[in-house]
Amino acid sequence: MKALVFGQTGQVAQELARRMPVGVTAEFLGRGQADLSDPVACAAAIAATDADVVINAAAWTAVDKAEAEEAAALVVNGDAPGAMARACAARGLPFLHISTDYVFDGTGDQAFGTDHPLAPLGAYGRTKLAGEQAVQAAGGAHIILRTSWVVSAHGANFVKTMLRLGATRDSLNVVADQIGGPTPAADIADALYAMASALLAGQPGGVQHFAGAPDCSWADFARAIMAQAGLNCAINDIPSSAYPTPAKRPLNSRLDCSGLATFGIARPEWRAGLNKILQELTV
Repeated sequence: MKALVFGQTGQVAQELARRMPVGVTAEFLGRGQADLSDPVACAAAIAATDADVVINAAAWTAVDKAEAEEAAALVVNGDAPGAMARACAARGLPFLHISTDYVFDGTGDQAFGTDHPLAPLGAYGRTKLAGEQAVQAAGGAHIILRTSWVVSAHGANFVKTMLRLGATRDSLNVVADQIGGPTPAADIADALYAMASALLAGQPGGVQHFAGAPDCSWADFARAIMAQAGLNCAINDIPSSAYPTPAKRPLNSRLDCSGLATFGIARPEWRAGLNKILQELTV
């Protein structure tokens, strides 16, 4: 199997590059080769590829910035995936696209199923929902993989922020009323490769949820990071209202991942993933 991957420096793209299974090759397109702000160029790259499957691991992920620049975010998160999906459908290539829990309204305390009504709270969620709808409308074989709270040893993410702050402070205030599943990028990469193989074998696709277990609050996740890293930094629980941001965050980011069983994939245990991330960062 040969994969064409949009993305090169993001957390998931880097793990896709590092975790190719035996018999799998991949070509990675960074902004220099295919900028998602130019959907036509993205479609052209697919029209010219000799790959068997296409994975979109690139996106506008600046949630707060999207509030002020929604039109630009919509091109990257909505128009580009749609152009990719149509180009894939035209050639009969399976297309895998990463989405987010932000397409939901974040209410309640139950895990969101893949068929739950969609109602984004802000611009980022709206642009990601537009991308989902465009991929589905293209009519080709596809998987939309919704995930949450992505972490790794690469780039900027919650784990690295907590380690940096925890090394110099005695205590930190962390939001405790937002609940979700921290998800190691390495596990997302493994799932994408497994699902790509399944699509190529003729298995039906659609929307899937993939998030780490067990669900926890950001504050509890922060405490686990400090404990596993051996940092003596106390975590103080605060409500979201005490940490205002331009974009409203969902209080409930729980995802029902039961559909993974049809692909033989288990929901990843984030504590094990966190341990691997910490080991990599201390090498």
